[in-house]
Amino acid sequence: SRPRAAKRRLGAGSTPFRGAGAGRQPAAQTPRGRPGISDGNAKLLAPAKAKKIPSKGNNIELSSDGEVEECSWEMEEEEEDGSSEEAVDDYGASSSEEEELLPIEKAALKQKSDRRGLSEDDSEEEEDVVAEEASKQKIGHKEEESLDLQLNLDVDEQFKLPTNEEIEREDILFRFLLAVHGSLMVLLPAEPPDLHIIHQRIKGNMEVLQDFVVKREEGRTRQEYIALLRRDMAAYYSYSDFLLMKLMDIFPLPELINFLEANEVPRPVTIRTNTLKTRRRDLAQALINRGVNLDPLGKWSKTGLVIYDSSVPIGATPEYLAGHYMLQGASSLLSVMALAPQENERILDMCCAPGGKTSYIAQLMKNTGMIVANDSSAERLRSVVGNLHRLGVTSAVVSNCDGRHFPKVIGGFDRVLLDAPCSGTGVISKDPAVKTNKDEKDILRCAHLQKELILSAIDSVNAASETGGYIVYCTCSIMVEENEWVVDYALKKRNVRLVATGLDFGKEGFTRFKDRRFHPSLKSTRRFYPHTHNMDGFFIAKFKKFSNAIPQAQKDEEPAVEAATPSTVPKTIVEPQTKKRKLEGPKVDKEQKAPQPALKKRHSLQAQKRPLKA
Repeated sequence: SRPRAAKRRLGAGSTPFRGAGAGRQPAAQTPRGRPGISDGNAKLLAPAKAKKIPSKGNNIELSSDGEVEECSWEMEEEEEDGSSEEAVDDYGASSSEEEELLPIEKAALKQKSDRRGLSEDDSEEEEDVVAEEASKQKIGHKEEESLDLQLNLDVDEQFKLPTNEEIEREDILFRFLLAVHGSLMVLLPAEPPDLHIIHQRIKGNMEVLQDFVVKREEGRTRQEYIALLRRDMAAYYSYSDFLLMKLMDIFPLPELINFLEANEVPRPVTIRTNTLKTRRRDLAQALINRGVNLDPLGKWSKTGLVIYDSSVPIGATPEYLAGHYMLQGASSLLSVMALAPQENERILDMCCAPGGKTSYIAQLMKNTGMIVANDSSAERLRSVVGNLHRLGVTSAVVSNCDGRHFPKVIGGFDRVLLDAPCSGTGVISKDPAVKTNKDEKDILRCAHLQKELILSAIDSVNAASETGGYIVYCTCSIMVEENEWVVDYALKKRNVRLVATGLDFGKEGFTRFKDRRFHPSLKSTRRFYPHTHNMDGFFIAKFKKFSNAIPQAQKDEEPAVEAATPSTVPKTIVEPQTKKRKLEGPKVDKEQKAPQPALKKRHSLQAQKRPLKA
């Protein structure tokens, strides 16, 4: 405050600059050379003696010649009586002496100093802990790098089969406990295996098997390598030994690894545009506006779209609820494309649930003709009815009958689509439980049911149809017992032949498998795999029926087949026929047998009375 007061006192008697530039005029100079003072009272207006003290902050101050400087000043004035006053700061506190602190304040300061000391000690301890952890991490990284290097060296070296002692040791480590889940008995490992080591061993084993003559270990056979490979793949991919043996019979070893890896990754989500209500271009634009990333399914499909990601649930958009599209796998589109339905035809979808193929058939037929959508499960038919209503299908009739007895209900169809129930070995990515819960009995049971269904489907078709007479058989399985074996059986038992499916891609079916030989025309069937076509495993075969007559050898076998399964016939179909036979049968026999003797007597008497002609 004192420097500001001095500044004001000096400014009151001085003439300031009027402005900048050409109009600026300096103040008049006094004889003593001091600017801004014109009278002789320079002593009274001179500032007091000042002592320059540097400080942390920058304050505006006035020098002895009247110029402004940036410093802190502490003014000391000498009064006439010789007494001096100490400079006081803005808050009235003396800068020379410190006031005495209260005991509470002293204790607080001491406590603060103690806390600072403790915090410094804690920070030092934390720094030590962090340094130790960093060193441990460095050591761990080094160990991992050394382990990786060691594994790489092991891979680079020649692969060697483990000894019997090592295998026994692993068997001890992989102890199996018996656990009961409801009525299922499941074997669970007591300790998880080291998957990294098993994966490296699978790679080394594959390299040896691909060049077995050069890389094999002396005294070891191929069967030993294959047995170890099957054991390692069962542990790494969690498959049962039975299913792995079946897959090893179907695929070569390098392709088998690709198939197993593809089953660990889900298939892309695909949708089918309902052309009864919209076009694919309009649907794609509407979904893109909702934040859906999509692309056309492929050149082979004019209605399919593949969904990569979406910010909205695909099964709950307004377009889905309005019936503009159907969530459907890419492989299920192929069977309807192979069927190639024409307008105004009579079509039978023998196993229709949940209705995706039925709605696609109606879409290709433009809601003309008639479609019988049949399924043996009444609960699954609810979804069929809902989807048909949502998609705007008006030419479908829904029925709940056993497909094996369907020709007795209604027949004479132009085309039949049979998507037979199967073991599901082609959709392992959707249902991983198939890896372990299928055995030989399940495969044979499915194959027996499929043989019965395919014969019923063939009998339901009219061979004299002008535009049709075709049967498409498909499954979501890759087992030969459920595909080629069933098709070969149908070729022997009915007057049908295989024709081209009309699909440009897909692998040919097997004409020989292990010790079995199938009909050469099975080359026209098609197989689809997840590792080659990025869709679910699928099998498609297309038949052309050229005669409604059943081969003579089959007629004798039919009554035995029907008698073996009387309980499977619906009651609504069987009971009326049996009652009529019981009630009407005896009456008809009596009426036919009773008059026969009387007729014979009359004819004999008339013959005796007639005269003999010459």
